[in-house]
Amino acid sequence: MGGDTPVAGYATRRGTEEYARTFGARCGAGHYSEFLHLHFKLSSLGLGTFPGAARDEVDESYAAIVERALREGINVIDTAAHYRYGRSLRAVGEGLRRAFAAGVTREQVFVVSKGGFLAFEDGPPEDFEAWFDSTIVGRGLGDRRDLCGVHLLSPEYLAWQLERSLALLGLATLDAFLVDQPEVHLPAIGKAELNHKLERLFVVLEQAVAAGKIRCYGISTFNAFRVETDHPLFQSLPSLLGLAEKAARTAAGDSQARHHFRVIEVPFNQMMTEAFTRFSHATGQGNIASTLQAAHQLRVYVLASHTLGKGQLAQRCAEGVHAALPQFRNHAQRAMQFNRSTPGIGTSLVGVSTLAHLEDLLAVARTPPMPKEAYLRLYRRAQ
Repeated sequence: MGGDTPVAGYATRRGTEEYARTFGARCGAGHYSEFLHLHFKLSSLGLGTFPGAARDEVDESYAAIVERALREGINVIDTAAHYRYGRSLRAVGEGLRRAFAAGVTREQVFVVSKGGFLAFEDGPPEDFEAWFDSTIVGRGLGDRRDLCGVHLLSPEYLAWQLERSLALLGLATLDAFLVDQPEVHLPAIGKAELNHKLERLFVVLEQAVAAGKIRCYGISTFNAFRVETDHPLFQSLPSLLGLAEKAARTAAGDSQARHHFRVIEVPFNQMMTEAFTRFSHATGQGNIASTLQAAHQLRVYVLASHTLGKGQLAQRCAEGVHAALPQFRNHAQRAMQFNRSTPGIGTSLVGVSTLAHLEDLLAVARTPPMPKEAYLRLYRRAQ
């Protein structure tokens, strides 16, 4: 698909509302979340594409999963430039092509990609230093000052990963592009320097919005929005939005320009509830808010990652969750239902690499989320 003319368009209110009425007709009431003030209808469960070996049969499985999911009411797809050494992008692109041929339209689907981690398109190099010098430094994509382990905070590399995402997905525009786990640099460079680097990246992403390559952007985190405020890895959502505001003004050359930071991705599951329970963000609205509350107040859409806790929650679940959700067939389904029912989470992403696992996701999508009061009782029981 990467060699074809890219598919134009992006998710729209009209397109996603039509999608919910047609492809989502079998889904349970309340399955679709609203994307901020734009009122897109986005599925409460989305496809993640991280797991699986870098093999042809896994590529084909992902393509089939994406096509089937899009035809069954799941219209949020999450991927990244480095997932499976870039193969997930190509597989998602093939799945999109098949779904579009089957009648799904580009305006009905919300596609997210990410950049930051080195992609290693030919697999991990035997000689990392030589690979970095030839592939990154030699092509003007960054240098060691922006490197931390296998993560590169270079504006040039981020822009390259965005272009690579578009090419392999076969799309002219991404709905969102996220900087993936920038907090990994904090121990080495500190908060002030990381903020400086992020502002430079946000300028690149604001320029990408202006060029029609993305509709919005944000960050994906693992620790930054879960830890205490005095933890070295903590990042404040209002502070990040402030950086985005400055970047928008720089990119546009206009002191009144508005930023396009609209999405965050944060781990959330029964073992990692901090985004809901830990109050750590001063939003300027008279309160200290949890990550989910702050995102709601500041008009940022939340994608939840790690729904199954790297597979652990497919094998077991919290006693209270099991007791509250006896109607579900297995623990994986209960984990998905728990996540998608959490107030403030727009879409809970599930890494699905086999069609059998997709059946669990679709089974949950066909039921309504838990009522809010029933969900909140889980926390009171835990206390």
